[in-house]
Amino acid sequence: MTSETARNSVWETALTVVQETTPPFIPQGAHAMTVVIAYPPGDPGAPPHRHPGGPAFGYVIEGEMLFELEGEPPRVIKAGEAFWEPGGDIIHYSDGNNRDDAGLRFVVTMVCDPTQPMLVLVDDDELLARADRRVRVEPKE
Repeated sequence: MTSETARNSVWETALTVVQETTPPFIPQGAHAMTVVIAYPPGDPGAPPHRHPGGPAFGYVIEGEMLFELEGEPPRVIKAGEAFWEPGGDIIHYSDGNNRDDAGLRFVVTMVCDPTQPMLVLVDDDELLARADRRVRVEPKE
């Protein structure tokens, strides 16, 4: 087998699906933006926010993220794992570094409606008004 033959067949097994979903909406005229975010050890990440312009899809490159969306319990996403959020009105409470001894890097591709900001912070009054939508996890004893 020549290297040309090997190279031409490797692509058939090179792909690994890490996430598959049907987003709730893709805005008309949307564009996509891919960013890499890096937080130092123990960093809490972005304050509560939403992505009104559309869904976001991410992958943790290194470290561990504490991830929390409105209506879902907080969870830890480790390097090599994917996540997504529907965007729109859903509050994204946490994307912080879950570790205080290692950095966190993740890549996110956001689908953006050009008429909407990519990210909007949620104020304290709205957090209080929507507190019943946040899933609290009781600590294990």
